Amino acid sequence: MIGVLARAHTFAIDGFESRHVTVEVDVRPGLPNFRVVGLADAGVREARDRVRSAIINSGYQFPAQRIIANLAPGDVPKVGPGFDLALACGVLAASGQLPVERLDSAALFGELALDGSVRPCQGTLAAAQGTVRAGLDTLVLGAERAREAMLVEDVDVAVVERLSSAVRVLEGGSPDPLPEALSEEEAPATRPAPDLAEVLGQREAVHALIVAAAGAHNALFSGPPGTGKTMLAQRLPSIMPPLNQSEAVDVLRIRTIKGEEMPDQLQYERPFRAPHHTVTTAGLIGGAQRGWVGEIVLAHHGVLFLDELAEFAGPTLEALRQPLEDGHVAIARARHSIVYPARFMLVAATNPCKCGYAGVPGRCRCSYKELARHRRRLSGPLLDRIDLFPRVRHEDPGVLDGKSLTTSARARGAVLEARECQAARFCDQGITVNAQMDARMLRAHVKLDERAEGMLLAARGQGLLSVRGQHRALRVARTIADLSHSKRVEARHLEKALSLRPQTGLVDDDVR
Repeated sequence: MIGVLARAHTFAIDGFESRHVTVEVDVRPGLPNFRVVGLADAGVREARDRVRSAIINSGYQFPAQRIIANLAPGDVPKVGPGFDLALACGVLAASGQLPVERLDSAALFGELALDGSVRPCQGTLAAAQGTVRAGLDTLVLGAERAREAMLVEDVDVAVVERLSSAVRVLEGGSPDPLPEALSEEEAPATRPAPDLAEVLGQREAVHALIVAAAGAHNALFSGPPGTGKTMLAQRLPSIMPPLNQSEAVDVLRIRTIKGEEMPDQLQYERPFRAPHHTVTTAGLIGGAQRGWVGEIVLAHHGVLFLDELAEFAGPTLEALRQPLEDGHVAIARARHSIVYPARFMLVAATNPCKCGYAGVPGRCRCSYKELARHRRRLSGPLLDRIDLFPRVRHEDPGVLDGKSLTTSARARGAVLEARECQAARFCDQGITVNAQMDARMLRAHVKLDERAEGMLLAARGQGLLSVRGQHRALRVARTIADLSHSKRVEARHLEKALSLRPQTGLVDDDVR
């Protein structure tokens, strides 16, 4: 008897991306044996027992022959249980229980239980996008994450609750019904975001918060304890613009890799991550274990808030330097590396000294050495990647009894107008906000008058600005001009930007 070869399609989830995998199953006479090859980890090799039990318990015959399943290409690591459904259908096709040609246009993605039911797997959204890229028509998967896959256009999602349902679909039958979406009453309640109207005084800090949101600039709030640094940062989500469609899909893909429970619809609120200062470098950046994404990746397209910045471990903070500059992070392993997107706003808060009262007459008890040691905890290269350094001070009692400077609704309106202006400016340049401008774009979009040029040269001449710091000041000035509805960056805009970037913490041009 001549062996039969069947090919099924599935996907390996490799970090943020999916890799097309062809499952080649060969069944031929010989001693009963089932081998899985193709750089499969132990979890994938365990699929042999799940597949055998699922086939038998679904009423099909498991061939008592020599079976070899190859997961191609052989140089792509295969991890996780998502290959089960493709392996089972490949075995059924190779043993004559399913037409081989039915597997040509469909991708199969799911874990099998021993009774033949299909379970969802992490990375469903990436698998749906991979189905489109691979030119396949249909994605066959479990019911629990079907709505997630349906967010991708140009792919037909077939819901299957059992292996027998997948066989029926591949033979031209109808899929299982899609589970009903949660009603508004069943959906988890969300707390309203804190409002800027609750912030009294702090004119400079509130303005800096609006500038940061408008241009996606990094900001470090510094001031004594109890002045409202954390309070300000917690109100940043209420003035941030919503995610667009592409950004919302990116955020959802990251959440699926993390294994979080997914909503029935896309969510357009920007992520806001606030890890504790005891977080490890692996917890902040990401670890070697697959699917272990760090806080900076979870903050992609959103905000990473680090409270008590000086209390974070030095190596952990230094690991932020490359993602802040490049917008992505590469996790290197022994045999390969994975690149995750990490385009986030860094917003941090810190006390000016160990006791917190440096600059407050009669309150600070820190020695000169203690002050110097505290400043050294935040390196110059890291501070040079921050755009805004607003000071938060104790306000007079009369100010605290007055009215707030603005509300989140008004501030959000100004931010949205500034973002629309930037989107129009950069419509064909691959970026969306001022914070992402490179040197070439700065020359094109930031034209300074003679007075502003003189201010910039004076700051450079006094050693107050590195080259990177100069570029960041110009980006902030462009955002302040956008908030003022000004087409040109005027001296007053640059003056305000420089006032929000004090001398402390800046470094020389050649330091990175």
